[in-house]
Amino acid sequence: MSEPKQPLLKADTSEEPIVLDPEAEKKEILKRYRAILRACKANMDKGDRKLIRKAFDLALEAHKDMRRKSGEPYIFHPIAVAMIVAEEIGLGGVSIVCALLHDVVEDTQYSLEDIEKLFDKKVAGIVDGLTKISGVFDHTSSLQAENFRKMLLTLSDDVRVILIKIADRLHNMRTLGSMPKDKQLKIASETAYLYAPLAHRLGLYSIKTELDDLALKYMEPEVFKSIALKLQESKKEREKFILDFTKPIKAELDKEGFKYEIKGRPKSINSIWTKMKKQEVSFEEVYDLFAIRIIIDSPLETEKADSWKVYSIVTDHYTPNPDRLRDWISTPKANGYESLHTTVMSKEGKWVEVQIRTRRMDEIAEKGYAAHWKYKEKTTESALDEWISRIRELLESPESNALDFIDDFKLNLFADEIFVFTPKGEIKTLPVGSTALDFAFEIHSDIGEKCIGAKINHRLVPLSYKLNSGDQIEILTSSKQHPKEDWLANVVTAKAKSKIKASLKEERRKLAEDGKEIFERKMKSLKMHSKPYNVNELLIFYKVSNLTDFYHRIGLGAIDLKNLRDFFEKKEPSTTKIPEQTDKQKFDDLVRGIRGNSDMLVIGEGIDKIDYKLSPCCNPIPGDEVFGFITINEGIKIHRTNCPNAIQLMSNYAYRIVKARWFGQQQIAFLVGIKITGMDDRGVVSNISKVISSELNINMRSINIESTDGLFEGIIMLFVHDTEHLKTLMKKLAKVPGILAVTRIDTTK
Repeated sequence: MSEPKQPLLKADTSEEPIVLDPEAEKKEILKRYRAILRACKANMDKGDRKLIRKAFDLALEAHKDMRRKSGEPYIFHPIAVAMIVAEEIGLGGVSIVCALLHDVVEDTQYSLEDIEKLFDKKVAGIVDGLTKISGVFDHTSSLQAENFRKMLLTLSDDVRVILIKIADRLHNMRTLGSMPKDKQLKIASETAYLYAPLAHRLGLYSIKTELDDLALKYMEPEVFKSIALKLQESKKEREKFILDFTKPIKAELDKEGFKYEIKGRPKSINSIWTKMKKQEVSFEEVYDLFAIRIIIDSPLETEKADSWKVYSIVTDHYTPNPDRLRDWISTPKANGYESLHTTVMSKEGKWVEVQIRTRRMDEIAEKGYAAHWKYKEKTTESALDEWISRIRELLESPESNALDFIDDFKLNLFADEIFVFTPKGEIKTLPVGSTALDFAFEIHSDIGEKCIGAKINHRLVPLSYKLNSGDQIEILTSSKQHPKEDWLANVVTAKAKSKIKASLKEERRKLAEDGKEIFERKMKSLKMHSKPYNVNELLIFYKVSNLTDFYHRIGLGAIDLKNLRDFFEKKEPSTTKIPEQTDKQKFDDLVRGIRGNSDMLVIGEGIDKIDYKLSPCCNPIPGDEVFGFITINEGIKIHRTNCPNAIQLMSNYAYRIVKARWFGQQQIAFLVGIKITGMDDRGVVSNISKVISSELNINMRSINIESTDGLFEGIIMLFVHDTEHLKTLMKKLAKVPGILAVTRIDTTK
């Protein structure tokens, strides 16, 4: 049995410029259009075909003079997006129409009004959600974050906007090879930051996997190539193993009369790399490189019993790991995912993950939200419906700051779930790490705002108590309670954070209004209300940063206005003009001054001309892939492209990123950290020191070695010239007898 084709290893079809003669292009466009019609045949309603043709003709006309970076006709892109929407997500006619039109308003002379006249309000609304915001934002905001927010807000109206946007991003990632390096990094970072987690949350597992892998391909190309090559090299051996492993299971399934399909596929490159980093092991040491999936044809009423019967067959032949059983059939994940996972020991002594699910469960796992709706009539309200409802509630009062909004929203994307119960036994799904206060807000905003504590399994606990799966919770309230600033540190769910912030903001606004009234009354009583004064000087006198804060502090009683007369007596009325140049203008000047006519920052030459710092969060050294980030007060900070903070910086502030490369730094030494693990043999530390100091003439800043039960772990801080220098050192150290692993650490100690 061969493995299914891996989507994550798809070639970038646009890396080579595509040159077709006009006639051949027309034929290719028509061929691709017909493929869309074939793909959506099952989901087409009456009249859909006519609408799809109309959208196709409009897109063809609108984009007729446009080309992609690869040289191919631009129309190939909307056609490809429509194909993903139809075939890989399984959406219907309206979604395909919108996919074909998704760039028309943004990139051509057509307006939303034109779309509404030619189609209808629904199509125009979805296309509007897919159209990026134009305009300029100040430096406290971010155009990318505003665009993310605009897209996410459409969840309140139509989830199809996000599904089409994910399809659009998937095609852009598949054809990213033709873009310049800095654009590749920006787009790949955005993908890893928001689009892959969104695809995961909406149940699009295969798309999520491909997005993660393609993001890794451009952010860490060497890692991607290395793992992809090793997977390819081990393919034949893996296929033989899968064949032998599944043989007794197949025989038993046939005997029991099951209709089934068995797939064996390697884990995604990104998930393998994540495990290698987390467990600090090599590729060869990752024990579950692949998973076996057993898909059975089973009627809805016997799905659960049949799945457990297959589990019994598997564990009759192979011993299961009791700590690795995951039952997502009894309690599906929040995105609707249902499956039974177990890890068993094979006859060859290797752990193997086995996933058991029905055909319906598999379709929902592959196509997510669209497949979920297909089966909706047959099943009760699912966890996915609850999540969509929860997000819609969160979106009713979004943060004014787009970056805060995205951060809060992402809390709901990444978190694993726990299952807890109300006093009446109703099950609720919450992210891991949720507290009693999160649960209170999950029940109702009013209950959350009045919460004073909780009873967990009949035991009294504080608001900050972290919940565990299976807890039964009763919330205690008081009419005198109201949200406080420190509550934000005691919640993790986006809903609770949003409601607390909204409540605090409203309370602050009321206090500021009260404070303003108090101030104006005081001015009148002192007969100062008609005297001119400089607001900035008043704020400096009372040591506050802005007028709202000034009024708020008066309302709180934190500012005493008894000395207000002193301000007027000590200061002559000032007519000083407030500088006209805003912080934004200063920042724009800074960006222009640093960028000049080029986005390239060369590190090494002209060190004295540009104020830059090497960021301590990732400690880059010459030879590392790096980029520059323009800060407001500290000049440019240099980060590695695989820095833990790189994804967020590039996703939200691409306009403040400058390309950077190393030049002429050979004589400068850079501090870097390495971790060494090995057998605690006599002389091993001496051999390590000899390699570092004598053979390579490298200076060490510090060495810290700890030994436990015959093994040692050492952290060494030393000075190297560049990555080649570091690689040479690490290779030599790895050859020292007794050394098991040598790795670079990300941050300096």
